[in-house]
Amino acid sequence: MNQDILKKNFNKHGFETSFFETRQEAVAYLVEKIQGRTVGFGGSITVREMELFDALAKNNVCVWHHRVPGDETRQLAARTRIYITSANAVSETGEIVNIDGTGNRVAMTIYGPEKVYYVVGRNKITPDRDAAIDRAKNVASPKNAKRFGVKTPCAIKADRCYDCDSPDRICRATVILDRVLNLTPSEIVFINEDLGY
Repeated sequence: MNQDILKKNFNKHGFETSFFETRQEAVAYLVEKIQGRTVGFGGSITVREMELFDALAKNNVCVWHHRVPGDETRQLAARTRIYITSANAVSETGEIVNIDGTGNRVAMTIYGPEKVYYVVGRNKITPDRDAAIDRAKNVASPKNAKRFGVKTPCAIKADRCYDCDSPDRICRATVILDRVLNLTPSEIVFINEDLGY
């Protein structure tokens, strides 16, 4: 993980950046930064692996459909002041790529909360935008499809995107953030560990 390049390019694109060696250090940082707020979470194995929900729930009202399944929970998360998710991929050139099936996660990273935090392990860092799109499509999405137990070619083979037309397809929206959106301050919390898909 080249911190200098990531910091330079993401800061140039308007993102705040922070860097940590371990998930525990990143959790401690976020616990200190986020107190007395409503916090929504997007679907994220990284967040689960960090045990971030439990840590933040001690001093905040936290909402996550991984804890209380259903669309009502997603709607509540859409009204929180802070939103935390991960990314399917980020590029050293300063872009974030996310693919979504329901849209709640990508919607909240675009507009609504006071601040968005992305927690990103080193395994999600790619050299450039094209490589980030490729990683999102051919690494993260097949693993997520398999986790959801859907009947898509990528889930069955768990190897790559087949650009299928399956009704179970989870790749329905691809969002590439080239710059921070005007009304949605965002910070990328980089962690020097492999986390999530």
